[in-house]
Amino acid sequence: MEQPCYKCRQPVEEGVAFCPHCAAPQIRVVMPEPVPLAVAAEGALAAGAAVLPASETSPVLAVPMVWSRAIGPCAMAALLASGAMVLKLMVPLIAALAAGFLAVAFYRRRNPGVAINGGSGARLGALCGTLCFGMTSVFEALGVAILHRGNEIRQMILDSIQQTAAKYPDPQFQPGLDFMRSPGGLVFTMIFMLIFGFALFLLLGTAGGALGGVMLGRRNRS
Repeated sequence: MEQPCYKCRQPVEEGVAFCPHCAAPQIRVVMPEPVPLAVAAEGALAAGAAVLPASETSPVLAVPMVWSRAIGPCAMAALLASGAMVLKLMVPLIAALAAGFLAVAFYRRRNPGVAINGGSGARLGALCGTLCFGMTSVFEALGVAILHRGNEIRQMILDSIQQTAAKYPDPQFQPGLDFMRSPGGLVFTMIFMLIFGFALFLLLGTAGGALGGVMLGRRNRS
């Protein structure tokens, strides 16, 4: 069966790929026209598609964390935890862990439309742990300066060294213990304690923030 070529209008056998007269391709693919979005929505409504009311939807935005908005909630959580430690209401381990969790809770309250998960919660907790360590160090320094607690802290360190010496009476440990009792050794011990404390606050704050991100983020999806 023959049909006319769409270009030169000469007869071409059906099934031939190219016109023998003008070499125009005879196999053409017709693409369907796109359906407008409004028409598709009207069709879905006409078909009885269920549409949730706005009161039953909870939009969650995939917005990256803005650190300028995170500093305030983290600082508030760190201040509460530091105050609890200074007033002897909480031990440092629990206070640092709770500070990370509170930072996520405060951030979520100020930014209800931002998605929270374990990763973003861990970052908030790390920032809060850093701030908590800094505030606690400042409070302790003020206590030493105002309340003259320097000798008390020094005696606590010496007692700790003495207890360590009693546990390890081996003569090999004595030179190191004697150095720690010296003024230079006390300074070294205090610097080591500060570094260890910072790492501990950072780790616990991160863990508390990750826990808060998982628990509070689950509420967003429920």
